[in-house]
Amino acid sequence: MIIYEYPFNERVRAYLRLEYLLRRLDVLLQRDTDIDHHFAITTLFEVMDVASRSDLKTDLLKDLERQRQQFNAYRDNPMIAVDMLDKVIVQIDTAHAQLRAQNGKPSQLLIENEWLMAIRNRTGIPGGTCTFDLPSYHAWLHADSSSRRADLQGWTASFAPLASALILLLRLFRDAGAPQRIATVRGQFQQNLPQGRIYQLLRLKMDPSANLVPEISGNRLMISIRMLQKTENGQLGLTTQDGQYEMVLCA
Repeated sequence: MIIYEYPFNERVRAYLRLEYLLRRLDVLLQRDTDIDHHFAITTLFEVMDVASRSDLKTDLLKDLERQRQQFNAYRDNPMIAVDMLDKVIVQIDTAHAQLRAQNGKPSQLLIENEWLMAIRNRTGIPGGTCTFDLPSYHAWLHADSSSRRADLQGWTASFAPLASALILLLRLFRDAGAPQRIATVRGQFQQNLPQGRIYQLLRLKMDPSANLVPEISGNRLMISIRMLQKTENGQLGLTTQDGQYEMVLCA
């Protein structure tokens, strides 16, 4: 199954973008080829750009604090497993403390690395990291893979508190919703959202064999989904088929 996600606000949009980049970086770090480590560095630069938002750390800390307050409110509920509740609260407290203890921007040490910044300045130019442009980078790419990986892990270490907080928070968001079955009529679905509830994320599960791509839009009042399929000329167009899917609204 493929899960498509749609954020309801800019804050969660930034979270998802950063999570996407961190996952890609993690995959590339496990590989050994020089081309994979080249793209690991370019991905690291993208992480720096997203993580440089001045309000990102503040938003994460505020969201973690809200989650802590919500979970603490469950303590008097007899239906709650206290051991599991305590475990989640400890995870939130740890992520909050580690992120709060980090001074300055996580990318600051990388910005002060002139060698990395020289590479970063050239990556925006097509072919800008060619051998004759950056001979020292070319030499680094021909070093032993374990040596390159050690360097990459050292450069990414400063993002660890941010990454831990982000991954935990998004897991809590995703776990907060209940699946519901929805039906599209001639490829379209609309639903009004209940007043007084704030949704962070929409998740839509689809079977890839349907060969359909969802176009999702929404705001605090309603959501709209259109199912698109490839036409004969290769473009995407609205399907005329009815369908049923699983959707989760994460509040």
